[in-house]
Amino acid sequence: MTAPTETDEPRCGVVELSLDATVSAACGAPGDPVGASAGLVLCRRHLLLAHEAVLGEVGVTDPLPSPCIACGSRLGVRYPSGWLCAVCEWRHGEIPDDDVAPVRVDVVYYLASRGLVKIGTSSNPRARLAQIAHEELLAFERGGRALEQRRHREFAACRAGREWFERAPELLEHIEGLRAEQVDPWELHARWRSEALARRG
Repeated sequence: MTAPTETDEPRCGVVELSLDATVSAACGAPGDPVGASAGLVLCRRHLLLAHEAVLGEVGVTDPLPSPCIACGSRLGVRYPSGWLCAVCEWRHGEIPDDDVAPVRVDVVYYLASRGLVKIGTSSNPRARLAQIAHEELLAFERGGRALEQRRHREFAACRAGREWFERAPELLEHIEGLRAEQVDPWELHARWRSEALARRG
């Protein structure tokens, strides 16, 4: 079997439109191997131009250079013009106005400690959980005092004292339902904060 000659190589067939609307002849440069692996017959130059055009439209998801100042997320979308937070779309590097009040998101938290589960609520869970001795944060559920009290009534049969509950099957099943998305509770909290920030405008 003979090796392919240079004329057998796929050639870039892109035609370009000039400013005066004149159409050029087909490029004719050899196709780039990277483009060929994706089924595209484009030369290196046109492949890079297409790549830049796509980046300008959809961006590239990457870790932010530093956590988002608005919601704390570390995931961003990189555009030629700069970075946006992938969660709340805050422009990386912009500083919030001093008069912008912090966003409030109430959560019901489920903590494991010494074979029991604590069901409590807070609008500042990082500070609150730092005050409570516990082994593991099991889950967050979005809601405030009313939801916490509803959960206390719902699982009253397994109450061990005040906000502490035995690890009864019905309580564990409820917690597993909250963890079904397999999302870290703090990531979920960051998402809720960003959504609240976006709604506030």
